[in-house]
Amino acid sequence: MLHFTPWLESTPDLWLNVGLIALGLGIIVLLAETLHRRISTNSELARKVVHIGTGNVILVAWWLQIPAWIGISASIIAGIIALLSYYIPFLPGINSVGRKSLGTFFYAISIGILIAWFWPLEQFQYAALGILVMTWGDGLAGLIGQRFGQHPYEVWGMQKSWEGSFTMLVTSYAVSSLILLSVQGNVWQTWVVSLAIAFVATSLEAFSKLGIDNLTVPLGSAAVGFFLSQILPLG
Repeated sequence: MLHFTPWLESTPDLWLNVGLIALGLGIIVLLAETLHRRISTNSELARKVVHIGTGNVILVAWWLQIPAWIGISASIIAGIIALLSYYIPFLPGINSVGRKSLGTFFYAISIGILIAWFWPLEQFQYAALGILVMTWGDGLAGLIGQRFGQHPYEVWGMQKSWEGSFTMLVTSYAVSSLILLSVQGNVWQTWVVSLAIAFVATSLEAFSKLGIDNLTVPLGSAAVGFFLSQILPLG
């Protein structure tokens, strides 16, 4: 089990790690903006570069044991930047989805909420699970649905495709299984809980008005995984 880093612990190595993470995020945003300008003003690809690239930072934070206060602070700052960019499009690549969406803002806030929830409990895997289900599941579902979606359906005025939803289901199951497998091993709870998470995440992703799925999917996936672990304890 990884050990929780105290709330205000600070070392030179810690700030070096934080600096490297910030540099990596900056490179991802720069790449997205470059794609946005060179490919299309409404390119989904540019936004998904940010979506997928930034989400994986949760694994680095878990591995390096970044203190919770840093993760929460970064989430608040990223949320403010995303909200400002929504009203003043100085970073159009991170918000260009061809519709009114606060998805990037919700995405940033969900990271802070999950870190605040699970870091003190030393249940880091559920924060990572929630974020990565959204990162990879929704990210790939959007790209696959847009490129190969031939069977559309509608949920509360939002256009979706069965191809995209199936991608979300499979990817969510794969991500959840890999994370739980690495923590609790090859036990039946790993596969059952992952399946429940996949169905919940796919259902929540189907409703994406104003990008709210960027909040509901991470929180819902993490909550299902955590509470089922209490009901279905190992051993």
